[in-house]
Amino acid sequence: MSVVVDGHLTVEQLVSVARGMEKVELHPEARQRINRCRALLEEKIKKNEIMYGVNTGIGELANVVLTPEQVERFQRYIVYSHAAGYGQPMPQEVVRGAMLSRISCHAHGHSGLRLEVVEKIVELLNKGVTPVVCEKGSVGACGDLSPMSQMALVLMGEGEAFYQGERWPAREALKKAGIEPVIFQARDGLATINGSNMITALGALEVDDAWRWLKNSEIVAAMTLEALNANMKAYDERVHKVRGYPGAITSAENIRKITAGSELLAQPGKKVQDAYSLRSVAQVVGAARDSWEWAKRMIEIELNGAADNPIFFPEEELVLTGANFQGVPQALALELLGTAITTVCVLSERRLNRLMNPNLNVGLPAFLTRGAGMFSGLMLSQYTSGALVCENRVLCTPAATGSIPAAADQEDFVSMGMTTALKTRQILDNAQAILAIEFIAAAQALDFRQPLKPSPAVEAARQAIRQYVAFLDEDRPLYNDINKMKEVVQRGEILAAVEKVTGPLA
Repeated sequence: MSVVVDGHLTVEQLVSVARGMEKVELHPEARQRINRCRALLEEKIKKNEIMYGVNTGIGELANVVLTPEQVERFQRYIVYSHAAGYGQPMPQEVVRGAMLSRISCHAHGHSGLRLEVVEKIVELLNKGVTPVVCEKGSVGACGDLSPMSQMALVLMGEGEAFYQGERWPAREALKKAGIEPVIFQARDGLATINGSNMITALGALEVDDAWRWLKNSEIVAAMTLEALNANMKAYDERVHKVRGYPGAITSAENIRKITAGSELLAQPGKKVQDAYSLRSVAQVVGAARDSWEWAKRMIEIELNGAADNPIFFPEEELVLTGANFQGVPQALALELLGTAITTVCVLSERRLNRLMNPNLNVGLPAFLTRGAGMFSGLMLSQYTSGALVCENRVLCTPAATGSIPAAADQEDFVSMGMTTALKTRQILDNAQAILAIEFIAAAQALDFRQPLKPSPAVEAARQAIRQYVAFLDEDRPLYNDINKMKEVVQRGEILAAVEKVTGPLA
């Protein structure tokens, strides 16, 4: 089944195309809108009307008026000059997501490019040709000009592309896929590159990953709560409803579901109040959930908007210049998401400390090893968790406030949205490992609590972990366990095991 693009996309649809290789098609009404807008542009060209980026230079050079003979060549030169990125290739899923995001922008019929160009981007997606795009070089204003230019190069048969698992010169990749290059005409080049589509694609994929990660954070917290015989009054529905935050209400509900039927939590000896790292999980993860909701909303607004300059209004025969390419909305959303994830990570590391510390772990052996002294157990895994938390704190330093003027001060404010999106991706990658370490420690602690049984859902999580990481009977190198478990968390295997018991977690 194809994703039909009519200007209204969801994060889930983008993920299905970017990661799931779902086919794409343009809605007939989108085709009509694109053609109607193009007709307006061509009529205005015939009348010699001056239009930014069509028959003028760009940025500070907007006052340079091009001759009719220069107009077509200019679109090619825009792409050449703007393909100035640096670094390793962006993951193919991100580039595919950006291509879909750009198609969605054009589907509104306000961009002025030819239908043929949009159809060519659709063809690249459907035939699995993915442009090679450098990770770095976008400041997130005038859109992601540099990375999107590398996408545009491939449309012209230039640059490089991935196809069938290999990296090729673009012309060769197109030939193998049976795709003819396109020759840009007036407006085509700038309309292809002028939008914050790479930021949006990165953001959509991060939002998708963060959703599973947040549920994993509740699962691992539940495991630790059981291992430490926590006072579960803190998770009573009434506690959270009287405050009213929807994320906290949901998070507490999930934790109650996960811990239902626990023998461990039925034991006496509970504190009147636990430490914050045990008592505040629903409030902290709940706040992250609410932040996630806002971030997703911002990304989906961008996916469903006309992020271009100029904007053409065929019904009014009007062309307006503006700044709809600005990446600030996505940048601020992703700054918040990264901060939210990092805050939950801090809580995870503090729970890990309580599992390790014999003064805090309610009778468990020091560092979760039988032979403390001879063995160090999981001691050093906390170092790793602490290092990753520290790195995430550094990465939470806002990039969105770091504007550096460009283009002779014509572009005197930029969003740095790409920098934000890239560092949020790193935050999330570190966060998967932080949870992985707590999962390993919580499973070890639960094994020490036998023969008392955890809840069925927590037991399912423990068993999923034990498929990959054995009980630490005596010291062994831990890096393989941590790296392996990070991938398990990222793939969602523990979450899937738990939801087989609980049903879908909210």
